[in-house]
Amino acid sequence: MKILRIIYTAWGSFVFVVLMLVLLPFFHLFSLREEWHVYAASLNNIWAKGFFFFSLMPYKVEYNYRPEPNQPYVYCANHTSWLDIIVLGLIVRGDHMFMGKESLSKAPFFGPMFSKLHILVNRESRTSSFRALILSMQAIDKGRSMVIFPEGGIRTSNPPLMAEFKDGPFRVAIERQVPILPVVMPHNWYILPNDGSFLANWRMGKAIVLPPISTEGMTVADLDSLKNQAFDLMQEEIYKYYPQIQAI
Repeated sequence: MKILRIIYTAWGSFVFVVLMLVLLPFFHLFSLREEWHVYAASLNNIWAKGFFFFSLMPYKVEYNYRPEPNQPYVYCANHTSWLDIIVLGLIVRGDHMFMGKESLSKAPFFGPMFSKLHILVNRESRTSSFRALILSMQAIDKGRSMVIFPEGGIRTSNPPLMAEFKDGPFRVAIERQVPILPVVMPHNWYILPNDGSFLANWRMGKAIVLPPISTEGMTVADLDSLKNQAFDLMQEEIYKYYPQIQAI
């Protein structure tokens, strides 16, 4: 079984690198001018579709709500695997920016492109975190959506259960009065576990886009309530696939 996992992981890694090398010049081109960033956002979708097709990794997106193309959202997704970023490329439409940890800038091939097109944050630095919040609000002012992992990284010690949410994405949504759009990926923790082995398991993947949570009329005083509402909705969706966890 481990040999098969090694072969499967090697093939997926090969597909990832080849696609990135092919698309990287275009990502860099679209990063040169701010008005071209929307084309890089579309390229994310091509990259994600190509990866899942050529890596022979079946993946399904279930839409309980289809995002409106010209409506900025704060996408909030659970985070258990490096696969999550690619999956969101299947889902997010229109101009958008990710908020990612600062160390992503050092990732081979992927890092320099990511740092030019998206927002990096060092969550251990209050200055960096504040700067990331300001940049996120400015992005929404320009009609872009923000894609943020509210757990602040892969922090859960017991996937698929989630870690506690950070305030950032919910503050951005309230300050700019845009909806929170929850996305749940219940099986990524198993498909590509964050256990140090970096060995993939084959299974059908799935992402669920839940209905948006309106922030209209909310103030910062509602931040905890909004954060808890999003957490409960997302965890409840995960329980549908792992009812034995809920029973513990």
